[in-house]
This record gives sequence, C-alpha cells and structure tokens, in this order.
Amino acid sequence: MKKHILILDDEANILELLGQFLSSSGYQVTPVATASDALKIIRSESPDLVISDLQLEDSDGLELIAQLKKEAPNTPVILLTGVLFDSDVVEKVLSKKVDRYLEKTSSLTKIRKTVESLLAPASSS
Repeated sequence: MKKHILILDDEANILELLGQFLSSSGYQVTPVATASDALKIIRSESPDLVISDLQLEDSDGLELIAQLKKEAPNTPVILLTGVLFDSDVVEKVLSKKVDRYLEKTSSLTKIRKTVESLLAPASSS
C-alpha cells in the first residue's frame, strides 16, 4: 500500500510541483491549500506524513502544526518554507515542533530523501 502524504501550501505551483513529483515517486498525495482542509484530512484519512508551509493565508503555520501534532501525534511533519531561519532557531525552536525543516529552495531530490527517511520503518536493534 502506498504511503499517504498530505501537502499543505497556499501556493498552487508548489502544490502541483510537489504533488506530481511525490506521486511519480510512488506516494499517494493529497494536496490542500488551507489549514481547515488539512485538519479535515488529518482527521479522516490519517496520512503517513505531512509537508506544510509556514506562512499560510488562513492560518499561522506553527499554530497549525501544533494542532496537527495534537490530532495525529505520531505523524511526522516536514516544515517546507521560504522563511529562512538561522541554525539556532531551527535547533532550539523548530526541532521541537517539526520533524524536519527544509527551505523551499531545497532540491526535489533532497525533499524526497527527507520523506523517505521519515517514512522508513524503524530498524529493530
């Protein structure tokens, strides 16, 4: 069964590009443009991974991510944003809220590798 990825971004071109790329990489993708749609999907479909923008028209990305984590605490979240943070902010603040932080300028290959690493089954030791 394909892993299900929810992509949340209010930029249609980002949704289309990431959606097509991850679909062609073998994932089931649900692209949404609003926080309310993302929450509906989280509640009804339980995606395996969420990729979310930070700056959304209808919501603050970090507040939304906190709500997503309440609804689905075991679902990994990638923050994919054009907002650039220094490494201290990423380490001290964002790393406690999201599983990974990527800049929108990241290559599609890097995004796919990050998705793969978060969706890989935990190795048993």
